[in-house]
Amino acid sequence: MNLKVVFASLALFLITIFTLAHVLLTSQGGSSQPLRCPSITPSAQPWTQAGRSQLFADLSQEELTTVMSFLTQHLGPGLVDAAQAQPSDNCVFSVELQLPSKAAALAHLDGGSPPPAREALAIIFFGGQAQPNVSELVVGPLPRPSYVRDVTKEHHGGPLPYHRRPLLATEYAQMWRHLKEVEFRKAPIFLASVFNYNGSTLTSLHDPRGLCSGDHVTWIGLYHNISGVGVFLHPVGLKLLLYHRALDPSQWAVQQVFYLGQYYADLGQLEWELKAGLEVVRVPLPLPNGAASLRSRVSPGPLPQLHFSPLGSQYSVQGNLVVSFLWSFTFGHGVYSGMRIFDRFKGERVAYEVSVQECCLSVHDGESPKTMMTYLDSSCGLGCNSQGLVRGVDCPYQATMVDIHILVGKGTIQLLPGACVFEEAKGLALRRHHNLIDHFYGGLASSALVVRSVSSVGNYDYIWDFVLHPNGAIEGRVHATGCINTAFLSRGEESHLFGNRVGEQVLGTVHTHAFHFKLDLDVAGLKNWVVAEDVVFKPVAAPWSLEHQLYRPQLTRQVLEREDLTAFSLGILLPCYLYLASNQTNAWGHQHGYRIQIHSPLGIHMPLESDTEKALSWERYQLAVTQRKEEELQSSSIYYQNDIWTPTMAFADFINNETLLGEDLVVWVTASFLHIPHAEDVPNTVTVGNSVGFLLRPYNFFDGDPSIFSPGSIYFEKGQDAGPCSVNPVACIPQLAACAPDLPPFSFQDF
Repeated sequence: MNLKVVFASLALFLITIFTLAHVLLTSQGGSSQPLRCPSITPSAQPWTQAGRSQLFADLSQEELTTVMSFLTQHLGPGLVDAAQAQPSDNCVFSVELQLPSKAAALAHLDGGSPPPAREALAIIFFGGQAQPNVSELVVGPLPRPSYVRDVTKEHHGGPLPYHRRPLLATEYAQMWRHLKEVEFRKAPIFLASVFNYNGSTLTSLHDPRGLCSGDHVTWIGLYHNISGVGVFLHPVGLKLLLYHRALDPSQWAVQQVFYLGQYYADLGQLEWELKAGLEVVRVPLPLPNGAASLRSRVSPGPLPQLHFSPLGSQYSVQGNLVVSFLWSFTFGHGVYSGMRIFDRFKGERVAYEVSVQECCLSVHDGESPKTMMTYLDSSCGLGCNSQGLVRGVDCPYQATMVDIHILVGKGTIQLLPGACVFEEAKGLALRRHHNLIDHFYGGLASSALVVRSVSSVGNYDYIWDFVLHPNGAIEGRVHATGCINTAFLSRGEESHLFGNRVGEQVLGTVHTHAFHFKLDLDVAGLKNWVVAEDVVFKPVAAPWSLEHQLYRPQLTRQVLEREDLTAFSLGILLPCYLYLASNQTNAWGHQHGYRIQIHSPLGIHMPLESDTEKALSWERYQLAVTQRKEEELQSSSIYYQNDIWTPTMAFADFINNETLLGEDLVVWVTASFLHIPHAEDVPNTVTVGNSVGFLLRPYNFFDGDPSIFSPGSIYFEKGQDAGPCSVNPVACIPQLAACAPDLPPFSFQDF
């Protein structure tokens, strides 16, 4: 960054403080209305060129409308709105941004070439053809499209069988309608007497489908459904295996029924067995204010704490571009994969892309027909299910709320409050030193710029944060909250092998959370190396007393030359320091580097012998580094959930011992944890202790700590009056806080 810019920004910051303090201190008292804090929006820094951020911006409402209109013309009148489409129809399932190739993007961003064509990626369900299939089409250039390009083979190596598609909302509705209108009528006495079913007090949750490729059958569990208390903590112990591969719902049928550890041909047999004296466990309806309710148990108390900046936000948000004193970055939402950012620190690119790849939930349930169930949440949509953000709870009250437009599962465009941006005050010094020899104090309060989204996928809510610190560090973290996975408790003490009892007949089932991140780092350029550093102790004789031996710590340094050397499986100890380095050096002769740290307990992974492991092979590795390739952009796929046995691409195949010397490199990080549910997980799992992630830290990337240029730094010496604002900006806070923040009204429009 130009030093003139730094000093000009610092001067502006101090002048603002002095001016506001003067107004507050000299204003007349006695007014019943508190002074309003000024709303100061920082200007973009000189290196920012907002037009370039359009490369990574999510598609706008106008662009989505244009793409849908173009596809309707191109594909003909046979298209049906996905919201009403049957499995046998043709429909546009989703439309989102097609990211440009990295080479084309950098040629524009760094080389001044024309911007690459802005394109959309559309997923089309062709259910109305003789050979139904799923196709991926690229539409461009936007905003005036003129071509459609089929990229299905390019992305997946061949055609996509129709059974791999994510299900339409109408299919789920049809499955429930089939159960209610066909199957439930076979056991009216059983359902009413055992579960108090009255036509509306039950609902369904689905296990992952099948046991082999093409096996479109689903175990569907029944749960009590009482308004206001949710369903996830109320299993009733009945599951039905529904065959639904046929595109005509009239051909669907229940193949088996599971109840209290026994299998039955259908509900009709269960009804007959009940009349013959079958022993059952009657399950009462949950109480509206029972243990599962999220309603407060106490009367409203004091208002929640409010953290605010009297000077307003020290960043600006323009569309998907965020600019602060040190950082400028763009962010976006993949409809399926979720949040991603593309950043610069002090004008220099640190990471071309930092993104979420997959979120996997593996449930180990000994109470159900499928003893292990794997949910790949990208198939549900981590991005399109990022919604319902509540100001003051999910995000600080003064956060900037950012809406996103999506088109998925229906032909109309939805507006979601999909993300928020805010400054996070840590209540901790980022750095400080109180010198008792020369008698001075210097420090900087820790704060960071955060972009956040929350994905509500079924029973779990995942809070995704990308955190940008003033010392150049980038943090990625995810907190898990929401409702635990449960099963009906039917086998007494034996059930405790699979979890803890959390209700009268409810078992909280053991499960693992695994999250995969892609870190496409460009450390001082595209050519990087992987370096590992450790410490060993070497025996040496004490120079002043040779008969005594000392142990001296000594650095070892190794360049990891090939991909196989950087594929660190779960349980393998990582080097103390692992970083990407460039061939450029800082003022002290050290290679520019960025260190990778993982904040995650040792996870567990299914045996390699499992026929589903290949699709989840990214879980094998806590960290891996590969050459960046355009054909290796994602580690998972939305099509694996419904055909996990035959993945068209396996992450493990990315690791093929290619050289890592002076290449454009990608770091892949897996963060995971085991969750054994317990009583305190009812009604909700809390975020405390349920967070994992990674940290990217500058390692000789700079000549010193860049946070020294932060405008909030303070310094004073012995004999110096630290009270005036001219000496210590923190001293102005009591006067600044005398104003009332100008807060937006609370609103929530998600339901």
